[in-house]
Amino acid sequence: MSILVVGSVAFDTIATPSGRAENILGGAATYFSLAASYFTSVRMVAVVGEDFTADNEAVLKKRGVDTRGIERTKGKTFRWGGQYLDSLNEAKTDFTELNVFENFQPRIPSEYSDTQFLFLANIHPTLQAAVRLEMDGVRLTGGDTMNFWIRGTPKELAETLKLVNVLLINDTETKMLAGEQNLPRAARKVLAMGPQALVVKHGEYGATIFFRQGAFGIGSHPFRAPALPIEEVKDPTGAGDSFAGGFMGYIASQGEINREVLKRALFYGGVMGSFAVERFGTERLQELTRDEIDARFQVFRELTHLE
Repeated sequence: MSILVVGSVAFDTIATPSGRAENILGGAATYFSLAASYFTSVRMVAVVGEDFTADNEAVLKKRGVDTRGIERTKGKTFRWGGQYLDSLNEAKTDFTELNVFENFQPRIPSEYSDTQFLFLANIHPTLQAAVRLEMDGVRLTGGDTMNFWIRGTPKELAETLKLVNVLLINDTETKMLAGEQNLPRAARKVLAMGPQALVVKHGEYGATIFFRQGAFGIGSHPFRAPALPIEEVKDPTGAGDSFAGGFMGYIASQGEINREVLKRALFYGGVMGSFAVERFGTERLQELTRDEIDARFQVFRELTHLE
């Protein structure tokens, strides 16, 4: 079934111990779309500038991504520069140029009205809410946010969380959002804000999914999926968005939505995130095969004894 992602397309300049890459295609919606495209059909709503070329768009189209929702406007595409020279776990931002993304107002093409699954990537909570309310026929909505919105727009974010079924954020964001340093207690508080499930990303240590009591089946016990050991991490940029793409893409490919499907989706999220970091930017995600994905998922199964 189809999935729609609303978020950013960007050009990134990245420095890591493995080298430096300039003006490479990135952005949350880009990473998400490429990762999800290996599981289901993907539609994208984003904004780009005059520097976004036919070759850039071809990267998405080659993977079957529907780009009719990408708005083209005068100016430059969103640009971000960062480095991981001190730590691969946290980027040090060198520059952020919002450019055309600063005035982004998502416009959903009428052709997307039958979309079954929706992912609200990291944009202003008010924009996320507006998209969700417009797409009121979706079966499942996933969402992302960050510390900037948690601190700066708490009221708007609170309203958006009421509209999201599954929230995907990291440990620090979970604790900040809940105002609680103990992760299980923080997760319980976040779930009380609206989401039926919370996926907490732990970076190189995997991810945990917490369920609200009675959501997606019986019980409320959390489930933890470890990360796959990666010998060489060249570029961590986009790992979280690739995780979200694998997670949501797998769910959209299944006939039903239940606890077991969401738990298995954690592993596919981890698989896609692990591929993304092996090369700079989206390079690895562009050239994967489903056989490679399934083989790495099998390694996860053997590592964790997942049935």
